[in-house]
Amino acid sequence: MPPFLTREEYFTAWSQWHGGTDPRTSAVVRGWLTIAHTLARPLARVSPLAVTALGLVVAAAAVGPAAAGGVWLVAAGVLVGLSGLLDSLDGALAIAGGRASRRGFVLDSAVDRLTEVAYAVALWAAGAPAWLAVAFGALCWFPDYLRARAGQAGVDETGAISVWERPTRVAMVGMVLGGAGVVSALGAADLVVTVGAAVGTLLGVVGTGQLGLQLRRALG
Repeated sequence: MPPFLTREEYFTAWSQWHGGTDPRTSAVVRGWLTIAHTLARPLARVSPLAVTALGLVVAAAAVGPAAAGGVWLVAAGVLVGLSGLLDSLDGALAIAGGRASRRGFVLDSAVDRLTEVAYAVALWAAGAPAWLAVAFGALCWFPDYLRARAGQAGVDETGAISVWERPTRVAMVGMVLGGAGVVSALGAADLVVTVGAAVGTLLGVVGTGQLGLQLRRALG
């Protein structure tokens, strides 16, 4: 097995797999990847594919407690956070462990989109209006769709990190569901979930706008 990359080497390799985007430019992304790298080192022999599959299962499992409501919403938030951590962990195992491949990269991206469907369903199950949950989910998908299409059009760089990257989405859903569970005894869970989904949707619009401007310049 190849030697496990240091954190800085991992950041550089991660950037190469993500269109030249430097994770060091965002405190959130840098911190998220640092946690993943730290956890991945003692698990270097674990299969990244197995972790990818587990992350999807955990994300889907969040829907049940989200629908149950009440204090179960705290469990839903924890499961969402864990699924996001597993998503970063599989990437760290693959990239820092020297096992990254194009097939794995595509599979990981596909699983990311499926987990975001689960997040949107969990928000709806927890009390967010259906249209808002759909808008939230769509704005999780759309930026990565734009990046993929721009790549097919010959854009080598994905642009600077926006306010609506994957760590932000995961943290947003996890905190909204967990926070709703904490205040559920006050009867405010639905309000917290709805406001949280609305704020996330707004961040999605802003982040998509940021990315659109960057890609417009790159596409000429």
